[in-house]
Amino acid sequence: MPVFRLIEELTFPDPRWAAAEGLLAVGGDLSPGRLLLAYRLGIFPWYGEGEPILWWSPDPRCVLFPEKVYISRRLERIIGQGRFRLTCNRAFAEVVKACADVRVRKGEETWLVAEMQAAYQRLHDLGFAHSIEAWCDDELAGGLYGVALGKFFFGESMFHNRPNASKVILAQLARYLTRERFVLLDCQVPNPHLISMGATQIPREDFLGLLAAGGLGPEGDAARVVMPMALDAAV
Repeated sequence: MPVFRLIEELTFPDPRWAAAEGLLAVGGDLSPGRLLLAYRLGIFPWYGEGEPILWWSPDPRCVLFPEKVYISRRLERIIGQGRFRLTCNRAFAEVVKACADVRVRKGEETWLVAEMQAAYQRLHDLGFAHSIEAWCDDELAGGLYGVALGKFFFGESMFHNRPNASKVILAQLARYLTRERFVLLDCQVPNPHLISMGATQIPREDFLGLLAAGGLGPEGDAARVVMPMALDAAV
């Protein structure tokens, strides 16, 4: 399949036309309007330093259905012990930067280049992007950030500085999303950590169908979601 070059107009090709590995288009910008349209269509940006902006819609798509997230007995005990205090939107910039820094410290490349961090900060300022923080002894022990539209949470990245911090975040976020009747938590692509907590891969066509049924898709509205400031009190 061809890779499409975006023009200045806020538009994307049909995500079903993506290449086998998920690459759909190149170019465009990271303006809030374009990013929100991309998420509504099941598309996300992912590229490295020195590369043009690349837009993806993989098939299959890795997702977590909130009510099916697996919480082991051990993890349940850790949550019950209150090792971490969870908040929402208290340290958005720090969480995004930490997600990038973790990979850099490992000698790996990061897609969270400076312009990507700035773009998600703009979405956060507009109320569309959110962070979940785990604190231990008043230090940031872990975090997760993503974009919430309607009844969908599009997870972007997570990190942890202390064992189990990211697992606690994911478990408690899933419980909140279940209570609020969210359809799914998008994980984009699988990794062992996500699979161990119940993530599954579904055909892209099914993913796009869920978006459309949930009020997103080409004709949907990008509805902002108000997240609780203290996630501990919301689950």
